[in-house]
Amino acid sequence: MVLGQVATDAKSNGITAIPQVLELLHLSGCIVTIDAMGCQSAIAAQIVAQGGDDVLALKGNQSTLAAEVEEAFIEADAREYADVESQFLETTEQGHGRREIRRYRTLGDLSGVPRSALWEAMSMIGMVESERTINGKTTRETRFYIGSIGTDVETFARAVRGH
Repeated sequence: MVLGQVATDAKSNGITAIPQVLELLHLSGCIVTIDAMGCQSAIAAQIVAQGGDDVLALKGNQSTLAAEVEEAFIEADAREYADVESQFLETTEQGHGRREIRRYRTLGDLSGVPRSALWEAMSMIGMVESERTINGKTTRETRFYIGSIGTDVETFARAVRGH
């Protein structure tokens, strides 16, 4: 079961509201997805302590970790993912004048991500490459994630897409 997006811009007395919202929820068996603003080790630890799993988006607020994750994918790709736990899935959606291709990749080898030790139950890193074509114009975007869900790429894709 994927828990919907937790509001990341809500504030209460200057303290991020995410931990307070999580306390109200029964997380056992759920995957909590949070965008980069909520990518904090204390939040990940709280989710796991409450029996849930997480998929957290990475951006500038965790710049060192984000750089380590990106580099781990670059190195694994250079080795053509040989001898590393990894899964890949590609999806295509077409309609309403647009076509979108998403390439999902998970990686379970966290040896190239030293900061992974600071994150509760972190068992995977994930990457999504999106290619969207609308009216003949193509845009590309790559996003990186960390999570406690293992490397099953279909689970990862559902969590990211369901966010």
